[in-house]
Amino acid sequence: MSTSPKSKRLRWLPYALAGVFGILIVLGLRPQAVPVETTRVTRGPLRATVSEEGKTRIKQRYVVAAPVSGQLRRIALKPGAEVERDVTVVAVIDALPSSPLDERNRALAEARLDSSRAILEKSRTSLELARNELRRIEQMFAAGTISPQELDAAQLRETAAARDAAAAEGALRQAEAELVVGGRPGGPEAAPAATTRPIEVRANASGRVLHVFQESARAVMQGTPLLEIGDPADLEVIVEMLSRDGAAIAPGAVVALEQWGGPAPLEGRVRLVEPAAFTKYSALGVEEQRANVVVDITSARDQWRTLGDNYRVEARVITWESAAALKLPVSGIFRQGNAWAAYVVRHGRAERVAVAVGKSNGGEIQIVEGLQEGDEVILYPGDRIKDGQRVKPTTT
Repeated sequence: MSTSPKSKRLRWLPYALAGVFGILIVLGLRPQAVPVETTRVTRGPLRATVSEEGKTRIKQRYVVAAPVSGQLRRIALKPGAEVERDVTVVAVIDALPSSPLDERNRALAEARLDSSRAILEKSRTSLELARNELRRIEQMFAAGTISPQELDAAQLRETAAARDAAAAEGALRQAEAELVVGGRPGGPEAAPAATTRPIEVRANASGRVLHVFQESARAVMQGTPLLEIGDPADLEVIVEMLSRDGAAIAPGAVVALEQWGGPAPLEGRVRLVEPAAFTKYSALGVEEQRANVVVDITSARDQWRTLGDNYRVEARVITWESAAALKLPVSGIFRQGNAWAAYVVRHGRAERVAVAVGKSNGGEIQIVEGLQEGDEVILYPGDRIKDGQRVKPTTT
C-alpha cells in the first residue's frame, strides 16, 4: 500500500518540531549578556596633586621687651595699629628707684656700654655685607647662573644678620638704660634725677601690632615681652605634609591655595621643604612623620589683603602634570596579584588586559601601557565580570 505525498511530509513534522524545541532550549540556557557601565580611554590634561591643610605666617616677627625693670604704664596700642621703627613709642616704663652705682659697678656698666656699641657696629657691618651679597646673588639668579638653593641661603644669611643687628641695638639700649637708672659719671647728684625720668620704649620694626602681651599697668621685670610687631603684607604659608609627600615636592612647585575665605584660589610656589621632620598624632591617634612645606604667595597683594597671620588655608601642591596624558578613571582598573588590570569590551565580550599605570589625581590615572586611546573599558567590574564573559555596555 503506497503512502501519499502528504503523509510523507507530515512524517517529518515531529522531527522539525523537536529541532526547533531543542534550539529554543539552548538559547534559553545560554548565559545572558551582563549589563556593564563603560567609558573610553582618552587623552588630555592630567595633574597629580597633594592636598593638606596649612596656615599663614608672617615671615619676620619682632617682640618688644622691657629694657629695664619698673612700673609699666598702660599700653594704648591695640592689635592692628601701625607703628614705625624707632619713631612710635609703644610703651612707657617708670624705672624703679635705685641707688647710684658705685665706682666699680659704674665702670663695669660703661664697659658693657662700649662693648655693646662695638657689637652693634660689627653687626651693622655684617648686615650691610649680607645685603650686598644678597643683591649680587639675586642678579646672578635672574641671569640663571645659580640655583634657587643658593638664593635661599643668601636670604637666610641676610635675615640672620638683620636679627643680630636688632639684638645688638636692644643690648645697647639696655646698657644705656642701666647707666640712666644707676646714674652717669659726674657725681651722685645726677642719679636721683635719672631714676625719676620715664623710659620710652620705641618700636624695633615697622609694621602693625600683632599681639599685646602686657596691656594693663603693672610692674615688669627686665626682658618681659610687651607686644609683638610684624608686617601682614609679608605672609607665607606653612603646610604640614606627610614626610613621604614632602620628599616628592621640589622647591618651585606650583601651589593652589583654596578655601581661605576669598572668591578664588590664590597662587603660590614652594620656597622650601624643611629638612627636619617631626612626629605628630592624627585625630585617630596614629603616629605620623610630617615635614613643614613653606609656600610663598605669588598672587597680587590686592587679592588677599584680608588674609592675616595664622589664618587657615587648603594647600594643593602640584607634583606632576601633563597636557596630553593617556588617562582613565581609577574605577576602571583593579589589582590582579601584584599588577594592575582592566576589562576591555571587544566583540561583545569582556577581555582582561594587564596595564601599567603612572600618576593619579585620585579621580583619574595615567595609563603607561596596555591600553590605547578609544578603548572601551568596564567601570567597577568587581567579581561579577569574568574574562570572556558576554557583556552589554552602557557608555557614560
